[in-house]
Amino acid sequence: MGRFDGRVAIITGASRGIGLATAQRIVQEGGRVVITGRKPEPLEKAVEELGGAGVALGVAGKAHDPEHRAEAVERTMAEFGRVDVLVNNTGTNPVFDAIVNVEPAAMAKIFEVNVIAAAAWVSAVHRAWMAGNGGAVVNVASLAGQHPSPGIGVYGASKAALINLTQQLAYELAAARVRVNAVAPAVVKTRFATALFAEDEDKVAAGYPLGRLGEPEDVAAAIAYLASDDASWVTGQTLTLDGGRTLSAGVE
Repeated sequence: MGRFDGRVAIITGASRGIGLATAQRIVQEGGRVVITGRKPEPLEKAVEELGGAGVALGVAGKAHDPEHRAEAVERTMAEFGRVDVLVNNTGTNPVFDAIVNVEPAAMAKIFEVNVIAAAAWVSAVHRAWMAGNGGAVVNVASLAGQHPSPGIGVYGASKAALINLTQQLAYELAAARVRVNAVAPAVVKTRFATALFAEDEDKVAAGYPLGRLGEPEDVAAAIAYLASDDASWVTGQTLTLDGGRTLSAGVE
């Protein structure tokens, strides 16, 4: 018996990287998945990698688009009849600069995708299924949301908000048996984070006591734990995934 036998997960931003690795982990453990992404072609390829029709369904669109959210949830219910797990993985960070130099419109966009859309996805799956049946939500935050992160300060602030949102939702939805947790990865080797390590990966990895950067599968394993019954008494928590990076704070 797999931990996700008979269960269905919606995973946003899952045509590659952490989202796809999470979908693969859930399918490997018996679940079925609905994955989202902006572009249809990579999404279709990911669906085939996951096992195709009956196992995986792809719904293309932007995570912060209300019509896309509604379509994704409606198609999930029509195809699989339930939504046991939601993984809010979609994130954006279009700027690299000091916060005082970031235009308000760019800042608003980051918060719209990283925070507001995540809350809206939770509301949508709660209304469709979880309110009467329980479930698990896992938000993909970031280590940048737990301490100052030069150059990506707005992104970090949005992830800090997502961590707090996780706690608020966990408290509000506990009575409905909906658990809400988050993961906060440090640098993971994905296309999204390439700019943070591509120039000299060995140098970046040297700052991690475990001697390497994260892989998508590292984060997927943690998400699968939080989404499964193994974490049935865990809610409102943020699991830091950093290869020991924060252990170095204050160490000369």
